[in-house]
Amino acid sequence: MPTTPRKAALALTAASLLVLGLAACGAEDDAPAQAETPTSDKKITVYSGRSESLVKPLLEQFTQATGITVETRYGNTAAMATQLLEEGDRSPADVFLAQDAGALGAVAKQGLFATLDGSVTDKVPTAYRARSGQWVGVTARARVLVYNPDLVPEADLPASVFDLTGPAWKGKIGVAPTNASFQTFVTAIKVQHGEAKAKEFLAGLKANDPQVRDGNGPILDEVNSGKLPAGLLNHYYLGELAKEQGTTPDGLKAKLHFFPGGDSGGLVNVSGVGVLTKAAQDPDVKTFVDYLLGPDAQKYFAEQTYEYPVVAGVEGPAGVPALSSLAVPDIDLNDLDALEATIALIKESGLVP
Repeated sequence: MPTTPRKAALALTAASLLVLGLAACGAEDDAPAQAETPTSDKKITVYSGRSESLVKPLLEQFTQATGITVETRYGNTAAMATQLLEEGDRSPADVFLAQDAGALGAVAKQGLFATLDGSVTDKVPTAYRARSGQWVGVTARARVLVYNPDLVPEADLPASVFDLTGPAWKGKIGVAPTNASFQTFVTAIKVQHGEAKAKEFLAGLKANDPQVRDGNGPILDEVNSGKLPAGLLNHYYLGELAKEQGTTPDGLKAKLHFFPGGDSGGLVNVSGVGVLTKAAQDPDVKTFVDYLLGPDAQKYFAEQTYEYPVVAGVEGPAGVPALSSLAVPDIDLNDLDALEATIALIKESGLVP
């Protein structure tokens, strides 16, 4: 006999009551349903604006310590940030390891980063992490003038980075305008003194015949060998060159000049890390970020890349003043996120094509 609509409805009601009855019987024995916790697959993907030669050994140490494989894509920090912004939610990246706060801020501003747990960010001083909790510093690095004392007597060292646009420095200064650290330094000038001052500085630098190089390393090499009197870069390159040459920073000809008095040229920036939203709950990603802020990684950065640790209890790099002793400019690293606007200013100045 064919099933009538009424019989079908009665059958559905009976089935429903049976399901409810079974659920009720098990209610006392079963715990409330919990959200599914992501499981470890022992691999993460990192977009690294830090160079391979600097961080690959550390990533290998991490894998050895945890069994988590790190698939890494290396590139210029600005280029990696741009790629993340273009890829958006489609990005295969889990983590962005960046050379500076400006690039981290630019990505965070587009809503691509998850908010990190306070147990992670609280390990780092407030000055070196995002107010939003969406990125955290891993190391600190100071902007400096590197100089060759045979070509630049100590008495002639500039009191301010703005002095480098004067006639005494014509043709004597090496710069790397495509490097993220230079770009963020220019952003810092905008933040501290306004866009007009930044444009004035870039125009004056360009008019003073700077020696433009692709990166900070070539600048230091030329200063140390006497081919170039001075250059603008980050402090830690001196330690790296000393290591390459089997000596100490004091054993090199090149010396570092830390700009005094809170000058923009003495900006202390960070390298840091942000976690892409899709990877927020990935336990392997959390293990990675915890590792970067742990004693082994912080010691690695101090001893192998000569950067300043940002976590208490780890001794700083040899051959440079203590981080706490530096007279840094009054600039909030959270305000350095105008990456695209700064790159446009630098291009407008003619320092890069």
